[in-house]
Amino acid sequence: MSTSAAIVLVYAAGSWWWVNSGDDWYQRLEQPWWQPPDLVFGLIWPYNFAALVAAGVVVASHGTKTARLVWLVGLTGSVAAALVWARLFYVSHALWAAAIALVIAATVTTAIVGAAFATRTWAGAILVPYQVWLALAASLSIGYARLD
Repeated sequence: MSTSAAIVLVYAAGSWWWVNSGDDWYQRLEQPWWQPPDLVFGLIWPYNFAALVAAGVVVASHGTKTARLVWLVGLTGSVAAALVWARLFYVSHALWAAAIALVIAATVTTAIVGAAFATRTWAGAILVPYQVWLALAASLSIGYARLD
């Protein structure tokens, strides 16, 4: 298993664990008006995880040394910030701190999208929905914090 795939596996497992631990609480929150339907979440996350693994394989096998370093550091930082968000949001209910963590995750993700684009255009392109999703999720997280 590649390092990127292992990081994404930790991301998927950690996210699932913390999101499911706070689902009852989450269902009672007032939602921002731009909250997508639950079906969208179910469709986008498998795509995001698959895109991260695919782009990681491409960067690892075809990227320059710099692209590989940016990818691994950026992916690790983005995943760490996203997992901190999940813990803060669903377990600690620290909504503003969670929002900051997700803004950091979205910001750091721009580096991995850039590394993927620099390696193969299509590898960067498949990550654009993930980047957009993180930006939307960060805005939602801010929205939840403002409504609380």
